[in-house]
Amino acid sequence: MAEQLVDKFNRVVDYVRISVTDRCDFRCVYCMAEDMVFAPRSEILSLEEITLIAQAFVELGVSNIRLTGGEPLVRKGITQLVENIAALPGLKQLNMTSNGSQLPHLATPLKQAGLSRLNISLDSLKPDRFKQLTRTGDLQTVLDGIMQAKSAGFTDIKINCVVLKGRNDDEILDLIAFIRQHQLGISFIEEMPLGHIDEHDRALTFMSSADIRDIITQQYELESCDEHTGGPSRYWQFADGHTSRIGFISPHSHNFCGSCNRVRVTAQGRLLLCLGNEHSIDLKSVVRKYPGELEPVKQAIREAMDLKPERHHFELGEEVQILRFMNSTGG
Repeated sequence: MAEQLVDKFNRVVDYVRISVTDRCDFRCVYCMAEDMVFAPRSEILSLEEITLIAQAFVELGVSNIRLTGGEPLVRKGITQLVENIAALPGLKQLNMTSNGSQLPHLATPLKQAGLSRLNISLDSLKPDRFKQLTRTGDLQTVLDGIMQAKSAGFTDIKINCVVLKGRNDDEILDLIAFIRQHQLGISFIEEMPLGHIDEHDRALTFMSSADIRDIITQQYELESCDEHTGGPSRYWQFADGHTSRIGFISPHSHNFCGSCNRVRVTAQGRLLLCLGNEHSIDLKSVVRKYPGELEPVKQAIREAMDLKPERHHFELGEEVQILRFMNSTGG
């Protein structure tokens, strides 16, 4: 019988998110500071080290890997990394979360390399606002990337949108119309209190999944559905039969820890057992002490399962509990 990773709360871990870089060509206001200091490149896992860690997880029963960042597509050699991980026996899904800026020229190579699915961040359909929220991003480039991904053969593209009250909540119905027009999915994500930011007050801009759903149902009748993609989204469908799905990721208002099946590996090789806690082990030290050896990595991962906490405790209006930014956490 194939080995499984099981934590002390009897949750099976079959999904890992791996950050391939902490760098990004955007500076989204909820994700990182405007003047970020990135880790020295010597501290970032090499592509070979990432592949070895991915192989260790797959041999331990993980069937779903998501590559994240930062922005994974700014990492040199990303297409080859995708090809190497996609070829691992036993892996069912290799997905990626991207800001879409590099997809106009990389969507087709990624599809050919074996990438299964794409999630693309899109918080506004207004060019000026998009630039304001991302600080450096160009909306048309991202829209072109989405269309190129469709042309390349990606059939299950999902938009990720972080809704901030008073910033982009007036575009919720516009985003719904956009995904219906282009046969996409969407997940609305409650902002997570990771890293200290001065750009806005998270308690004032917080918008719950229920608030977002209330706005959508002013125009569209929704029905809950049983779709499950291995992640934390809870999905709804349109009552009119449209095939697009709406997901809600609700770390504050509807804690999903009881069914958590995932862990994260940061770009610096730390295995995070929980997004909202600092429980972790240093996989980078293991892969560099035993270069090319699988068993030491697998044993470190096995032992780490006992560190996975029962839940996170995100609270609005309090001091930031987690100092690391989302770009270093891994999406």
